[in-house]
Amino acid sequence: MKHFILALSFFMFLAMPLLAEEKVSLTTEDRWKIAALYQQTTNGVSVILLHDLGGKKEDFKNFSNALAENGYGYLAIDLRGHGASTNLNLQKNFKKTGTNNEFNQMVRDVNAAIAFLNNKGVKNENIFLLGAGLGANVAAKSLIFNTNIAGVLLLTPSLKTRDVLTMSGIKIFKKPVFIAVSSEDRKSFMEASFIRNAAYLSSGSGKVAFITAYNLRGVPMLDKYLTPDVLQWLKTPQLPEVKPDAVDLTPPSTELAEPAPQDLLDTSLIPQLN
Repeated sequence: MKHFILALSFFMFLAMPLLAEEKVSLTTEDRWKIAALYQQTTNGVSVILLHDLGGKKEDFKNFSNALAENGYGYLAIDLRGHGASTNLNLQKNFKKTGTNNEFNQMVRDVNAAIAFLNNKGVKNENIFLLGAGLGANVAAKSLIFNTNIAGVLLLTPSLKTRDVLTMSGIKIFKKPVFIAVSSEDRKSFMEASFIRNAAYLSSGSGKVAFITAYNLRGVPMLDKYLTPDVLQWLKTPQLPEVKPDAVDLTPPSTELAEPAPQDLLDTSLIPQLN
């Protein structure tokens, strides 16, 4: 009976989740209290999740579950002025323009998130940034200060959102870049293509994955079709699977970005697309 009880206890222990998601609070260098959900990594790699304008950390619930099930840690944060991170103001009151507005200061939220993971023993080379919409722009700009992270994933990035620019960070980043955008929205698709071209020129062949397909934007893109591609890319970010481009609403397809003429990076072309 004693051995039976010991064996039963052992199997019950194995069946229990070893790690649980935690609610944590980060403090930025400019005194913002950033609410976050933290899941410890079991494979050594962690992903910082940045929501869209008006979103919150819980938007990533389904995707963060998939990350945890595959051994990845994550830190989903409420960007300043969003969710529970409102101790100094609400995002609706932020200035929409200006290179020093609170939206641009969100890079400090990312820096605090990276510092938190560093304190948990996760090195920069094992940290990915994943942002959606505004979060994608914030992730891209954060690369200016974090060039040595593992890679960045941008869902529906734009050239400029609330005056947060993507190009400055992308142009100097040498690590893998993953971009996903709807082919239904011509302006978003073209802006993401400019960003893809800049990433290719900076990172080089084999380090840029570009996914197109259906008419979803931001976090909702992380559905049953895109999530497996993201998980696979996290495992082998420098060698994404090569598939043909998709132009309809079928599940997304992946390609390696091809070099583009230098003049494609001229952002003055964008107003013609409106």
